[in-house]
Amino acid sequence: MADKDLASIQEARDLVLKARSAQLDFARLSQEQIDQVIQAIAKVMAAMAEDLAKLAVEETGYGNWEDKKQKNLLASEKLYQRIHALKTVGVIEKDREQKIDKIAVPAGVVAALIPSTNPTSTTIYKALISLKAGNGIVFSPHPTATNCIGKTVAIIHQVLKELNISADLVSMTTVPTLEGTGELMKQADLILATGGPAMVKAAYSSGTPALGVGPGNVPVFIEKSADIQAAVRRVMAGKTFDYGTVCSSEQALVTEESIVAEVKKALLAEGCYFLEGIAAEKVKGLMTGPRGSMNPAIVGQSASALAQMAGIEIPAGTRLLVYEEQGVGSGYPFSYEKLTSLLGFYTVPDWQAADKLCTQLLKNGGLGHSMAIHSNNEEIIRHFGLTQPVSRLLVNTPSSLGAVGVTTNLDPSLTLGCGPVGGSSTTDNVGVKHLFNIRYVAYGLDSVSPTQVDNTTVDIEAISRLVFEQLKKMNHVPSNA
Repeated sequence: MADKDLASIQEARDLVLKARSAQLDFARLSQEQIDQVIQAIAKVMAAMAEDLAKLAVEETGYGNWEDKKQKNLLASEKLYQRIHALKTVGVIEKDREQKIDKIAVPAGVVAALIPSTNPTSTTIYKALISLKAGNGIVFSPHPTATNCIGKTVAIIHQVLKELNISADLVSMTTVPTLEGTGELMKQADLILATGGPAMVKAAYSSGTPALGVGPGNVPVFIEKSADIQAAVRRVMAGKTFDYGTVCSSEQALVTEESIVAEVKKALLAEGCYFLEGIAAEKVKGLMTGPRGSMNPAIVGQSASALAQMAGIEIPAGTRLLVYEEQGVGSGYPFSYEKLTSLLGFYTVPDWQAADKLCTQLLKNGGLGHSMAIHSNNEEIIRHFGLTQPVSRLLVNTPSSLGAVGVTTNLDPSLTLGCGPVGGSSTTDNVGVKHLFNIRYVAYGLDSVSPTQVDNTTVDIEAISRLVFEQLKKMNHVPSNA
C-alpha cells in the first residue's frame, strides 16, 4: 500500500511538471490557434458522446446512457457555442476612455478532480474551459471511473497530436490514491474540484487556489398560481434525468394544501409511486450506508432497480419513488440529498410556510446551491429570489437541467459554485472566465498631478505632522518617538 501511495505522489509531480512545460508553449499560441484546438476537441467529443456515455454507465453503474449522452453534448457542443467567441488570450479589452487595458494571463496548470456520477461530461467540460484559457490540465479521476475518463483523455490526446500540440498538456493520474490527489492539488496552480464535501474541503485546504462546489439538496416549490400539469412535468424531467445523478436535481417537492390533491394526481399520472407502510420502511433502510451517509449502492438507479434492492413491489412503469416526509434533519432520510430516483414530498399551508421550509431543507446539506420554484406570481418569485440562501433560483424549469444551462441561459457548466454560504469561492457556474487572471495596464490621468487636487496644492509634510501629533495624543505613538 505504501508503495502505491508513493507511486501516485511521484506520478502527480511528474504529470504537473510535464503539463507546465507544455502549457508554456501552448500559452504562446494566438487566440485563433487556441480556438482551433477547442473547436476540434468539441467536435470530436460531440461525435463520441454516445460511446462515452455507454462506457460511463457500464463502468460506474450510475444513470442511463441516453441522458449521459446529453450531458456529454452539453459539455462539448453547447459549451463550445457559448465560449468560442470569448477573448482569452493577450489583450482582451482596451478602454480608451478609462485608459485601462486588460490582458489575459493563464492560471497555469489546473488540477481537475472528476466525480463518478458525471465522469466523461465533467472531463470534457473541464478540458475545454481550461484549454480555452490557455492552461494545461491534469485529471484526478474517481477510482470507479478511471476507464471512461481515461478513454476521454485518450481521445483528446489524439486531437492534440493531430494539431501538433504536446499531449502532455492534458493528462490523467493512473494510480488514484488520496495521497496522490493531495500532491496533485499542491503542485498545480489552480484546482477545479467537483465531488463530495470532503474532497472539496481538501481542495480548499491544500494551499492552492481552488474553485469547488458544495452538495446540492435542492428543494422545489410548486406554488398555487403555477400551471400544475406543466410544473409536475418539469419536476419529473429534472429529477429522472440520468436517474438523479446531477447535483442540481430536485430532492424535495414542497406544495400548498390548496393544490396538494391536484399535484399528487399529476405526479401519479407521470409515473410516481407514493411509498407507505412497510414499503417505505424498507426503502428508508436502503438509503443510509454503513457510515451514516447516503448508501452509494442506490446512486443513479432507476425506480424499478431501487424497488428490487429494497424487496418491494411497485407498479410497472414507475419512474420515481416518492415519500411524504414529516420533518427535516436526523431521522428524516428523505429530507437529505438523494442522487437517485427518490423524491421527498412536503405539504404546507401557504407560500410563507414553504419559504421557511425550503430554507430548512437548504440548511440540511444544500446551502448556497440551487432551488426551483414553479409559479406565475412574480411577487412571490421575487421574494424567494431575495430570501433563499442559494446561488441560483430556477423559475418554471427543471432544476437539474436549468442549473447547468440546458433549459436556461446560465453558462453551461458541471461545476456549480455555492458562494461563501456554501463553502465555495464563487456563486457562478464555473467557466472559462474563472481560469485566467486579468493583468491591468492603467495609464496615468493627465488632468490630475500627484500632489494637486482641484487646483489646491497639498502640503504632504504638513499633513504628516498633523497625523503624527494626533496619534501621540491618542497614545498610539510613544511620547519619546
